[in-house]
Amino acid sequence: MKKIAVMTSGGDAPGMNAAIRAVVRYAVRNDIQVLGIQRGYAGLLDEDFIEMDFSSVGGIMEKGGTILRSSRCPEFVRKETRQEAAKILAKHGVEGLIVIGGEGSLHGAMFLEEEQKVPVVGIPGTIDNDIAMTDMSIGVDTCLNTVVDAIQKLKDTASSHERAFIVEVMGRSSGYIATVAGLVTGAEAIVIPEIPVNYEALGNKILKERERGKINCIVVVAEGAASAYTVARHLEHRIGYETRITILGHIQRGGSPTAFDRLLASRMGVAAVEFLKRGNSYVMTALQGGKIVPVKLDEVLKQKKSLNMELVELTALLS
Repeated sequence: MKKIAVMTSGGDAPGMNAAIRAVVRYAVRNDIQVLGIQRGYAGLLDEDFIEMDFSSVGGIMEKGGTILRSSRCPEFVRKETRQEAAKILAKHGVEGLIVIGGEGSLHGAMFLEEEQKVPVVGIPGTIDNDIAMTDMSIGVDTCLNTVVDAIQKLKDTASSHERAFIVEVMGRSSGYIATVAGLVTGAEAIVIPEIPVNYEALGNKILKERERGKINCIVVVAEGAASAYTVARHLEHRIGYETRITILGHIQRGGSPTAFDRLLASRMGVAAVEFLKRGNSYVMTALQGGKIVPVKLDEVLKQKKSLNMELVELTALLS
């Protein structure tokens, strides 16, 4: 294999740059040329390629976002579009493709190899930690640290004014961020897609806490479960607190990646190139039991990663 390409696609996640850096430098050390595809699948269709070498990835590991930029590409769901993408890759002499992204991006990679026989390796990069068969995805740890830092600051002002804060975090189909952030910040409650919320029971619980002398309240809401405004509307007249709403939004995607994410991304980037070198494509790099292993893309994408309900129970037990 003489030439590969790397792209980031879909929602950005802290640590993607560290993965790009690892892919490029390990490939170059193995005499493999690397093309960077800018703006994901849309950039692939536009032939928006740049040549990458050691110097082009210098100093990027500590930066959030992705230097290759990213975008959504709805037209990639069409087989004809994927066929055109394969022709473009062949035209540029690309013999293997590394795709860094979430579920949608990995689906695109899977179809490229299934239909067009383009060797692909996926690297899971998504803050939601909703990709099956890997313990963690790139960006999750940094996102959690960002959310925890924000909640701790909100608790300071909540205590000063004896208020309740409804904090909305990302998690369209997974309550992982809300659950872990709620657990480690001592939130009074979490509202997640996996469990229907009983507002009457939740309100009574918070009111009881208030009556025994609690001076602040934090409720962490995953965006896929409910709007923070909806939760506040159900609770504010029941819980004995003046209520405020904070939606953390896209601040959760940004920031310099943590040491964990930099390490995970570096290991996965090197592994992705190594898998392509060995002819082991149609796989995703996965963290399992501390090791980076290849797992088949179709097996990953036919599963839905379940939230560990022990964490949910622990959150309720300790709140």
